[in-house]
Amino acid sequence: MTFPLDSSARGGPDGDVLRRAAAERFARWVDHGHPAGLPLPGAGRTRRRLRVLHDLALADLSLARLAEGHADALAILSELDAPPAGPGERWAVWAAQPPGAVLTARQGPGDDWLLDGVKPYCSGAHSCTHALVTADTDAGRRLFAVATGGPGYTPVAGTWQAVGMAGSDSPDVRFAQVPARPVGDVDAYLRRPGFWHGGIGVAACWLGGAQGVADALRAKAGRKEPDALLAAHLGAVDVALHGAVCALAAAADAVDRDPRDREGRAEVRASRVRALVADVCARVLDEVGRALGAGPLCHDMEHAQRVADLTVYIRQHHAERDLAALGAHLAGAKSDPESAL
Repeated sequence: MTFPLDSSARGGPDGDVLRRAAAERFARWVDHGHPAGLPLPGAGRTRRRLRVLHDLALADLSLARLAEGHADALAILSELDAPPAGPGERWAVWAAQPPGAVLTARQGPGDDWLLDGVKPYCSGAHSCTHALVTADTDAGRRLFAVATGGPGYTPVAGTWQAVGMAGSDSPDVRFAQVPARPVGDVDAYLRRPGFWHGGIGVAACWLGGAQGVADALRAKAGRKEPDALLAAHLGAVDVALHGAVCALAAAADAVDRDPRDREGRAEVRASRVRALVADVCARVLDEVGRALGAGPLCHDMEHAQRVADLTVYIRQHHAERDLAALGAHLAGAKSDPESAL
């Protein structure tokens, strides 16, 4: 993968250039029919689904972010019995709810609802044709399908200043009386089993990015004379990555055994896997950085961008807040067979 350089020469890729390049790769991925070959979660081939997402992220984390959102949207539309995406449509899921930003929905004329307010972290804001967006209503939070690019839809300039994941194009979007169609009932987006299954897909993307970071260490170890310290770092990275791969594989098999979450384990399963993979990614970033030093971060643009991308991407895991939610759930549980051999 090569990054086009900004002609104004800051010494690295320009954010707008990265955004446009990722958008073009995303459009080609959708137009060539790759999403059609991605199994739905719980359909018996969830390992295959996670592998595809992992491999996309191994090559390009910003593309993986856009592709994962599109794939998640298709799964949500299917799970909530909504009309499927049409040919050439590129979908996103925008469900972030940080403090301060509020998006509301009210019923308009006919069957349409109208969206007003600001939604943050809208990956693919300039390249997606449609999005599933959470918004507050008088009865509670609901999910809505919306077409982008029409009157009242405005990505807010300057709200995505990230160096890492610059190509994911994730600014705030302002909605002003934008027509939308409800998908599912109040809180249906959160109540469905696929909410947790989808979270495992994001972890597969994180792990693909970590594998890509680790490749720089493997390449260096293969070119040098035997070096005990380099070998020790590579061994530590390999063990961490192997554990995460095993956890994802086990989670995929568990999803396929119980796609409707009748046993009630989906939340704990996804929370554990996401926490474990996020920790592994952080370990890989640290080990590779200590093993290779500043050289590749300063002289290898692809590696430096991948490190920056992964550092931002794994912040979708909310660290101690997510661990606290997991602990609270476990405190009220009797036992969990998935935690035993």
